[in-house]
Amino acid sequence: MKKLLSAKTPRRETSPAEMTRAALVRAALKLFGRHGFDGTSTREIAAEAKANIGSIAYHFGGKEGLRAAAADYIVETIQTIAGQAIGNPRAASGPKKGVSKGGDAEAGDSEAARAQLLTALERMVAFIVARPEAGEIVQFVLRELSHPTAALDRIYDGVFEPTHRRLCLIWEQATGEAAESETTRLTVFTLIGQVIYFRIGREAVMRRMGWREIGDAEAAKVVAVVSNNLEAILAARKDHRS
Repeated sequence: MKKLLSAKTPRRETSPAEMTRAALVRAALKLFGRHGFDGTSTREIAAEAKANIGSIAYHFGGKEGLRAAAADYIVETIQTIAGQAIGNPRAASGPKKGVSKGGDAEAGDSEAARAQLLTALERMVAFIVARPEAGEIVQFVLRELSHPTAALDRIYDGVFEPTHRRLCLIWEQATGEAAESETTRLTVFTLIGQVIYFRIGREAVMRRMGWREIGDAEAAKVVAVVSNNLEAILAARKDHRS
């Protein structure tokens, strides 16, 4: 009897060129975030990536192209994480589901949306607060926010706006409040902001809490608090509507 061929697709090996490209992007992300774009030389990036300095021009056309690639890496990373928690952020348009003609979220969809918001917060904390590589991303983004360049445009258009819009739509499903109202948009910013603080204020938080690190155990405590905050906000909205 003939042996059946495996239906599995062979795993493609990463080429040396792809590995060099990825190493340069990670090195640029780290050093641009730490020292700024102008404060980082291509020689330092190549040394950090353990690559030939000429590979920067070969793969990216130069330092500016490398900054754009670092921004794209951030977009891809956050899109993946956001997609796991809230679905495709770019699917944030079209008819709104779970909202009646009067603007009230239907009970079943409302509860599902509330659960989705809690899951989104938990995933945000797990990545932004607990994962070491998130520090490099946040540092890079903070520098771009302070001195905006085309890299910030890529990040804003790729993840900031679509993810925020998606969360606003989920908020509408959870509360019945219009997704694009000023109050909803500000509320979603506050939900995100409280998580971000634990990364940018990491050192102060560890000192005040007496923690040596912020790992999975500490992140779980943060999740408990931010989840309670969200549930309190949702309860207040529910009481106001009833």
